[in-house]
Amino acid sequence: MIRPDDDGSGADRPRRGRLTVYLGAAPGVGKTYAMLDEAHRRLSRGTDVVVGLVEAHGRLATAALLEGLEVLPRRVLTHRGSEFTELDVEAVLARAPQVAMIDELAHTNVPGSLHLKRWQDVHDILDAGIDVVTTVNVQHLESLNDDVEAITGVKQRETVPDHVVRDADQIQLVDLPPEALRRRLAHGNVYRAEQIDASLTQYFRVGNLTALRELALLWLADRVDDALTTYRREHRIESPWPARERVVVAVTGGPEGDTLLRRGARIAQRAAGSELLAVHVLATDGLPSAPPARIAEQRRLVESLGGTFHTVVGEDVATAVVDFARGVNATMIVVGVSRRSRWREAVRESNGTEIARLAGMIDVHLVTHERARSGRRHLGRTSPLSRPRRVGGWVLALVGPVLLTIALSALQDMVSLPTDLMLFLALTVLVALVGGLWPAIVSAVVGFVLLNWFFTLPTGRLTIAEPENALALGVFVLVAAGVASVVDIAARRTTEAFRARAEASALAAVSRSVLSGEDTAAALVARLRETFTLEAVALLAKNGSRWDVLATDGTDPPLDPETATAVLVVDEERVLTLSGRILPASDRRVLEAFASQVGIVLEQERLRARAEQARILGEADATRTALLAAVSHDLRTPLATIRASVDGLTSTDLHLDEADRTALVGTLEESTARLERLIDNLLDLSRLQTGSVRPVLRATSLDEIVPFAVEGYSPGAVVLDLPDDLPLVHTDPGLLERVVANLVSNAVRHAPADSAVVVSASTVGRGIVVRVVDKGPGIPDELKDHMFDAFQRLGDTTGNGLGLGLAVADGLATAVGAELSVENTPGGGLTMLVTVPLDEAGA
Repeated sequence: MIRPDDDGSGADRPRRGRLTVYLGAAPGVGKTYAMLDEAHRRLSRGTDVVVGLVEAHGRLATAALLEGLEVLPRRVLTHRGSEFTELDVEAVLARAPQVAMIDELAHTNVPGSLHLKRWQDVHDILDAGIDVVTTVNVQHLESLNDDVEAITGVKQRETVPDHVVRDADQIQLVDLPPEALRRRLAHGNVYRAEQIDASLTQYFRVGNLTALRELALLWLADRVDDALTTYRREHRIESPWPARERVVVAVTGGPEGDTLLRRGARIAQRAAGSELLAVHVLATDGLPSAPPARIAEQRRLVESLGGTFHTVVGEDVATAVVDFARGVNATMIVVGVSRRSRWREAVRESNGTEIARLAGMIDVHLVTHERARSGRRHLGRTSPLSRPRRVGGWVLALVGPVLLTIALSALQDMVSLPTDLMLFLALTVLVALVGGLWPAIVSAVVGFVLLNWFFTLPTGRLTIAEPENALALGVFVLVAAGVASVVDIAARRTTEAFRARAEASALAAVSRSVLSGEDTAAALVARLRETFTLEAVALLAKNGSRWDVLATDGTDPPLDPETATAVLVVDEERVLTLSGRILPASDRRVLEAFASQVGIVLEQERLRARAEQARILGEADATRTALLAAVSHDLRTPLATIRASVDGLTSTDLHLDEADRTALVGTLEESTARLERLIDNLLDLSRLQTGSVRPVLRATSLDEIVPFAVEGYSPGAVVLDLPDDLPLVHTDPGLLERVVANLVSNAVRHAPADSAVVVSASTVGRGIVVRVVDKGPGIPDELKDHMFDAFQRLGDTTGNGLGLGLAVADGLATAVGAELSVENTPGGGLTMLVTVPLDEAGA
């Protein structure tokens, strides 16, 4: 519910009526029932309610709710010799109730009506100040028409513009889980009995209903988001409320924009229902704008990624981007690394930095790109302090002593040499705190010279008259150097602590993934390259005089240890080769830990491979045992029957009449056919296990396959229902016939004697689904995963067969590119489905 419902009293009625829409994901969820239930609630509160038009569709529960409500007569229209009834808009307007109940908003009126569509009739009633409660299914929304056709294979002819439903004062979702709706359909509460089977196996499949339900929820979520935006605007709430993931990508029109948009799209795709928005700021500060052609290209790119492009005007780019992100309730801003040089950025911070400062609770994702400023690390840099602190320390070391000397010279009559020493020492400590060791030592030396020249007798010379003064100056230099050294060591220890924590975190993550069996050798190689920002990493295994590649990551990986920048030994036969930057010795410890983890992963993979081989050998042994047991019984039975029948027919001691001879011949034919089926299944299973099945795929019609697969059964045992307009499929006709024949044989064996097996087909998406439906006992859900295992009878106690039919059918279906699945038949039984791909040329 988006807006609170009014009390129906009619007081302070607005000029235009209020529209309430009950939105459903599919027919039968209960929209009309809910609408009539609301009519009774409003009627009980004293509201003047009438039913303008309700379609009960033969549903008794819905029709029962009409009792006690005033139902207006419909308008009768004649079209092509037939009579039709439609909503009588004039009767509703003449009656002038407070609320009118009108079903099926997307309905197309019969020619001769006042309007083409029923929603236009509803607008006339709303304009008269009458509230309207109506219903619509999500598949009838204009914007979702193509999506619904792709899901269900059915194009909706009756649609309603999205804005009609979006502008409703209240939208109520009527939701029902797919299984519950299918049960309602199977019980006859939605369609007539003769429509149930077709509906369950076509439009009302679980996948279709789940997808339609998701469409309804996502569409309504957009409507709720609009209401949330309106509420925040009306109440002047500027801070974002992260109700859903919304990613804003700031683009300048530069060449890096494509990279930013694709990165933003990947981030947005991680969460269902998220949005991607690109924003370009037209600055008014005199900076040149981007080429219009480039902006147009990026607009097309973001639209192809499923996002929207926006242009805003602002005095300051960073402020404009953050204001836009807050206005759309964004959860993340994606911005590129600045293309400015370091000197320009030292004068004025980049847009990315300023956006991060202004964003507040909005996450900022900074993306590097090819045009980003260079950020190389200089090997000669040894200080752990940042560059601004070092620059500030050198400036203070050179300028500070001079300024202090000028100040003390003006106060020379008021201060003595010890005070001068203490002030210069304090300055040196300050330089050490700011710039580290070397600027502090330089400050101490400069201070020593200035103290000696200006403040130590005799002044104006570098000589020292008093030994005590010489000692004081020497102590000053030593203390200054000691303090600077302590500050530098503390900064180094801090950096090392951060580094150690990062190393421990990386190794802990690797260890967890290895112990849980999640990572492969390739994944660890990729993680090693990413962790140490290398160009490429390769895992090699020694094979005589050459190296075999086990895994690589990066561009141009070193495939020989002699061409690598660095080599890590995993074990006696395998090594890791690295290429890229020269790694410091401090990284060696972590690299060796990675190498040991790679060795553990390789050992785990070897053990898993051996376990898989043991499993396969165990299954083969079980198959052999089951086969021997089956041969000893299932093959002996038809052979014994054949032998007895032949002996009876050829015996000279027995005098058989014609009926007896016919019976023996029939028994002989039946046993021979059974033996032939058993041998064919054994041969097919053997061919599948050895991989010797070679299908010949071509375009063919199911009319050339399915009828031959259902031959040989008694009249009425199998009912064939194939539409005449089925398109061609791409398959091997002979193998697909064996698949359908095995499924039909299995269904006939389990179906009751008075129930026929139905074989039907229909087009679904890019394939045709062949359904074999029986009304037998079915099987429990927990056993369905084992249906296609060889020698599985799953409760079949007849002893008739080896339990190979479904296993062979599944293997042959896979060989011809088809997919075999199973569903419960509504009302009891089992439905086997074979999805065969359409022939692309024919499609």
